Amino acid sequence: MNPTYEEIERINALRGSEIKKTPLIHSHTFSRLTKSDVFLKAEFRQKTGSFKIRGAYYKIKSLPDEEKKRGVVAASAGNHAQGVAFASSLENIPCTIIMPKNASPAKVAATRGYGATVILEGINYDESSAKAKEISEETGATMIHAFDDPQIIAAQGAVGLEILEDLPDVEEVYLPIGGGGLAAGILIAIKQKNPGVKVVGVQSRSFPSMYESVKQGSLTSSGGRERTIADGISVKIPGHLTYSIISKLIDDIVLVDDAEITKAMFLLMERMKFVVEPAGAASLAYLISKKPAPGKKVVAVLAGGNVDMYLLGQIVDKGLATMGRLLKISVLLPDRPGAFKEIVDVITMANANIVEVVHDRLSSDIDAGSAGVTLSLETQGKEQAEKLIESLGQKNIQFKLMT
Repeated sequence: MNPTYEEIERINALRGSEIKKTPLIHSHTFSRLTKSDVFLKAEFRQKTGSFKIRGAYYKIKSLPDEEKKRGVVAASAGNHAQGVAFASSLENIPCTIIMPKNASPAKVAATRGYGATVILEGINYDESSAKAKEISEETGATMIHAFDDPQIIAAQGAVGLEILEDLPDVEEVYLPIGGGGLAAGILIAIKQKNPGVKVVGVQSRSFPSMYESVKQGSLTSSGGRERTIADGISVKIPGHLTYSIISKLIDDIVLVDDAEITKAMFLLMERMKFVVEPAGAASLAYLISKKPAPGKKVVAVLAGGNVDMYLLGQIVDKGLATMGRLLKISVLLPDRPGAFKEIVDVITMANANIVEVVHDRLSSDIDAGSAGVTLSLETQGKEQAEKLIESLGQKNIQFKLMT
């Protein structure tokens, strides 16, 4: 049975203390960067840190008592896992979550923290899902699908109604697509209420399964040959139901890579003080990199904020490097007093800051009597970084750029 607009409206009217109406926040920074009038739908502020709690909460609360007694099982890379675990704890029912072996430790810990039994199985969502189905068949536990379920889709469609409530004259909406549950729900809500609004789905270039399926005209397995930081949208095969809805209603599906996502995450942290996970930042990443809607009033759905702290540190470093504010160089010096001072003098004259220094005399590619030095340097931007590189060259200092 397909989810309906009427069901989405009913669910939207039932918003209570557990499911928040998340804010729609205007951003002058991203409006300037994209040449659009940008509003950010802050689903990362939802309980459990993502939109996934909407579908999980409604689905589990709607289960008959007999099914609740048998418990639930679900597969997820993290966000759906936390939503199902939290909703199950509210209903006091047994919950088993299957997560990929490479799932974020933070998401695994959070899921266990909500009281679920967590089993690590497979290396991606699809392999974990196969294990979850196996457990469901063996135990009688109800499978709570991450996206291909009419009740899940309908509950997540409430995001679309909230956008139209807060911004009735929105012209374009950009949202991430993995399996397609969020996109399918939002499409039903928005296209029923205002069919003139353009809705664009954004996928990881490493997992373009919905993009390829719509392009080919049938469900297509795609992705997985390359790794991506956007684990939340790393789905090789979309859902049958989500595909049938999205293929009919979506205006376009586009792709972003990890470098574009990294930049968006970094800018969200620095400019907005928002911590958004890679999958959650995909929609804004496309707006920043491609600037597809000049002069238009647009919404980017920031779908989740559950990011691993180790990855977050890398995002900061890579973001600084991409913007020319973190320069890493490797220099081979004669191992004598004063040799390093020549480099420090150049760096000081360029008004750059030395963040880290690593000396190496033992590596096999460093001759006796020499020392390798790796320097991490903080600069004010690409222009200052380029001047520093030029100054090092003028002093005949042999160096290699590492960023």
